[in-house]
Amino acid sequence: MISVLIADDEQPAIDELAFLLGQDPRIGVIHQASSGAEAIRLLTREPVDAAFLDIHMPGLTGFDLARALARFEHRPVLVFVTADEEGALEAFDLAAVDYLLKPVRAERLRRSVARIVEALKAGSTSTAASEAAEPEVIAVTLGGTTRMIRRDEVRYVQAQGDYARLHTEEASYLVRVPMADLERQWADAGFVRVHRSYLVALGHVSRVRLGTDHPSVTVGGAELPVSRRLLPALRDRLERAILRARP
Repeated sequence: MISVLIADDEQPAIDELAFLLGQDPRIGVIHQASSGAEAIRLLTREPVDAAFLDIHMPGLTGFDLARALARFEHRPVLVFVTADEEGALEAFDLAAVDYLLKPVRAERLRRSVARIVEALKAGSTSTAASEAAEPEVIAVTLGGTTRMIRRDEVRYVQAQGDYARLHTEEASYLVRVPMADLERQWADAGFVRVHRSYLVALGHVSRVRLGTDHPSVTVGGAELPVSRRLLPALRDRLERAILRARP
């Protein structure tokens, strides 16, 4: 049985989520907090396995609370619950296992609980797993000189015919690898195809604009287009916030 905390400044939202969680046989004790400060006080007395955090709370926001919980000896598995899809990227950085959009649907919530179960079985959050992994190293050539760069330095990849150009903070490098091959090989490392010409590292995305006539993502100062065909897959990736990026 999984013990959980629901932190939200709106009591109706707490009541609705608590009701849905109560229908899941995997869920045990359900604690409630109406603010980030109250949540911290509760968790210092009684740790829980998982925390469902509203993002937009006065005082300590859900993100502030998540950062504070990172210092706890017993850190709960995190799920963010919000009406704002734009926060998914920050949730990614904070190692949440899921990102739920309000109003929460019962079937969608069951999938979140399944992810919590997986994280608890693994005995660590996906961030810990990410930090333990050795980053892949790629040989690139620039100005006749071959050097090695880490895959986690690559912010986005641009298709150039049968080649691909890797963009890092310092420079860009042309490699003799088709974009399709990199898309397949790097999917588990947090790279997502957003356009026929672009593959982006979600961990380097600083801004998303998906609800406009010209959807885009911003990576390292470059605003890249998101194609209509790939938009649903990107939305799903951000919503699920798998958060298992490996460098």
